[in-house]
Amino acid sequence: MQVRKAVFPVAGLGTRFLPATKAMPKEMLPVVDKPLIQYAVEEALSAGIREIIFVTGRSKQAIEDHFDHFCELEQTLMARSKNALLSEISQLVPESGTFIYTRQNEPLGLGHAIWCARHIVGNEPFAVLLADDLIKAKKPVLSQMIECYNDLRTSIVCVEEVDPDRTASYGILDADPPENRLTKIRGLVEKPKPEDAPSNLAIIGRYILTPEIFAILERKETGAGGEIQITDAMGKLIDSQAIYGYRYEGTRFDCGTKVGFQMANLSYALDRPELRERLVPYMREMLNLPS
Repeated sequence: MQVRKAVFPVAGLGTRFLPATKAMPKEMLPVVDKPLIQYAVEEALSAGIREIIFVTGRSKQAIEDHFDHFCELEQTLMARSKNALLSEISQLVPESGTFIYTRQNEPLGLGHAIWCARHIVGNEPFAVLLADDLIKAKKPVLSQMIECYNDLRTSIVCVEEVDPDRTASYGILDADPPENRLTKIRGLVEKPKPEDAPSNLAIIGRYILTPEIFAILERKETGAGGEIQITDAMGKLIDSQAIYGYRYEGTRFDCGTKVGFQMANLSYALDRPELRERLVPYMREMLNLPS
């Protein structure tokens, strides 16, 4: 069966970006002029995903509004002949039934958020995308992963090497040596201390999972931080099916951190000639570099 559905866990509070996220979802923070969640949704749609499932929480109405019509704005743009902008925002509105929303009523972890989508996903493979991980790539990362899934027909997670001192921020793999960007996973540990980590190969925010994961998440077993961790559930899934780590092609920006978010803004801004023309001289001036 093809991967047709993608789950977007967007119920988090975004405390790292307070006070900006006090009244605005962190997923709506803009990189240049497009919110993080839009980059992730566009990646999914370009990979052939047909159903976008948002697992939301309190104060996330802005996400629903972003992917809906805003009649007054559209009429204003039309009256002012701003056709390019009108076309751009019109493309944000999907065909009815493409976007589906469900609630995570308690902040019980990523595994719990994914479990909340079980009835919508049903008995088929699905993708999970975390908008915090913005990945610039010639070929969208989810498209890369779906190609691998079509060959392997088993669960796949996106991985990269991280600084060994930062393993406590990630799910870490115990895995075979890589072959053609794929590595077979022997075990997973959620947020281990550097001295306890089996490697520095970390899971980042792209997953393709088989529906068998829901039966494990249904047990609601807690792990690191007292939360229901998807990493722990995948560690149990290995007992019944192979899981692979995929080393993606592209550049990742960890927009869950202030530094990563600013780096993403700078990188995407420099891709635009009209912005680059003014940014580069300014950066040279700020850094006291010769022109």
